[in-house]
Amino acid sequence: MISCKQESPQYVTQVELQPSLQLQELFINDLTTCNSYIDSLKSTTHTDSLKFYFKKARVEFKKMEPILSFQDLNNYNFLNAPNIVKVEEEDLTDIKISNPSSFQTLEENIFSDAPDVASIHNTAAKLQSRLQVLIRNTDIKFFKPYHVLWLIRKQFIRTATTGVTGFDSPVLENSLMDAVTAFAKAEQILNLYDHNFKNDQLKRTWKQKFQDSKEFLEASNFEEFNRYEFIKLHIDPMLVLWNKTAKDWQVQFPLQMAIDNNATSLFSKEALSIDYFAGHKVTPLTEDKIALGKRLFNDNQLSTSKEISCATCHKSDIAFTDGLAIPKGLTRNSPSLTYSSYQQDFFYDKRAGSLEGQIVSVINNTQEFHSDLKRFTEHINEDAEYITAFKTAYNTTIDQNTVRTAIANYVRSLNYWNSKWDRNIRNEVNTLTYSEINGFNLFNGKAKCATCHFAPVFNGTVPPDFMETELEHLGVPTKSVTENAVIDKDLGRFNVYKTENRKHFFKTPSLRNVAITGPYMHNGAYNTLEEVIEFYDLGGGYGIGITDQEYQTLATDPLNLTDQEKTDLINFMNTLTDEEFLKESYTTK
Repeated sequence: MISCKQESPQYVTQVELQPSLQLQELFINDLTTCNSYIDSLKSTTHTDSLKFYFKKARVEFKKMEPILSFQDLNNYNFLNAPNIVKVEEEDLTDIKISNPSSFQTLEENIFSDAPDVASIHNTAAKLQSRLQVLIRNTDIKFFKPYHVLWLIRKQFIRTATTGVTGFDSPVLENSLMDAVTAFAKAEQILNLYDHNFKNDQLKRTWKQKFQDSKEFLEASNFEEFNRYEFIKLHIDPMLVLWNKTAKDWQVQFPLQMAIDNNATSLFSKEALSIDYFAGHKVTPLTEDKIALGKRLFNDNQLSTSKEISCATCHKSDIAFTDGLAIPKGLTRNSPSLTYSSYQQDFFYDKRAGSLEGQIVSVINNTQEFHSDLKRFTEHINEDAEYITAFKTAYNTTIDQNTVRTAIANYVRSLNYWNSKWDRNIRNEVNTLTYSEINGFNLFNGKAKCATCHFAPVFNGTVPPDFMETELEHLGVPTKSVTENAVIDKDLGRFNVYKTENRKHFFKTPSLRNVAITGPYMHNGAYNTLEEVIEFYDLGGGYGIGITDQEYQTLATDPLNLTDQEKTDLINFMNTLTDEEFLKESYTTK
């Protein structure tokens, strides 16, 4: 009897370990096969062979993607990096600049008019070196069911937000077949853990959903693919299934990541964790907290001049912008504060790493509050109503930290998720027109907007990890022209660290509520969305004559959008206006 009791726990441990052992073997096999194709690519000079082995290797890379991107994000990002110079700026003494050696680098070189074989072989050697390190050192035998569920969900989100946009297949636009490959691997991984299912019907539903998604992806080409229906009919239902599976498996998640563990729709207020982006616990944002922050936000007595408040440049009736190209005394356009909590850096040049830091900077700016946090706080501490409000909302006295926290948390509350777009894709109403839906599909396809403005926030914070908010050099001119343009003199990110190849780089803002937040760009150069679309359609700065800026991040070729396609794009963007701002007195700018 004693012997029996000793053996039983060992048997259970072996059963639980077995799926992870199989997962490890599965992953190593994919790595090894990919490495083999890269080795063949590295050994050939014939163009057709280079193309053949690249496509084979990339299929294997997509099979690896669900596990690799979850287990080793740094190596995944290296292997999948865009073909642009990468700059990492930690501080003035730690700036790293590197050229990419990735699958995207190979794709753009191999499928160009004049492939550089020596460069292709050099890139392939670097990829092979990474793959071999992964083969030797990867250990995922410790994975538990919650790891597996996380990595599967991460693949769904990636496919919906970057995968079907051509983000990492810029030349071949092979995104739909990439999704088929990655989803097949996700299903294979889920099947390794099928002994966890208590509900057999749930298991069968998964099988049918994977099959339906595959058929939907295979039934179209890149430009005609209906991304709206894909998210509404496949991705969101998979998120619902995922939540049911977590409950069926009785999984306890140890923490929250960017995507909330209870999210059942990509375009919902509950999908993204505000705490994750804040870097600390800020929720719940109670009515008392919001009311206090709103009062501080609108109090012009807090500025030295007693004439301005946060609301001076961020008016609540126009999505917290001011309608000006550039506010008096400042140098850049006032961006909307709606949805600004879903980013990793603040200001157009990303010089602040948090909302709290941005608020301090505004208070200190001689052209804005022209104060400091100490004087700012002293004034508030003299107001009995403020003292009571802080006690009620935060159960604390007033100091510099609680003041900036209160304002920051009010800004974090400005996320509504109730636009016409949101309500339709969540299947609450059915009011989108063909033009609006086509505009979304163009946005994610032919027009290439979504390779910089990522769903669901449509800003530059890259899903599915949401760890980085991107900078771009678009070649923004001094004024709205279509030829002989001159680059705007603002050097953007360069002013922060003086990195030469960061001149004219600016943060990608959210396009939510964009219909009412013009003028557009960091300098307010464009008054209308029609002008903005024309700028992109011509090929950005290159297309309007700004050809001396080598680090521009837009493709140089025109998009060749038709007039109807431009109208559809704008109609889609108009659907991103939240209900709070939909009043007859507001006009699309």
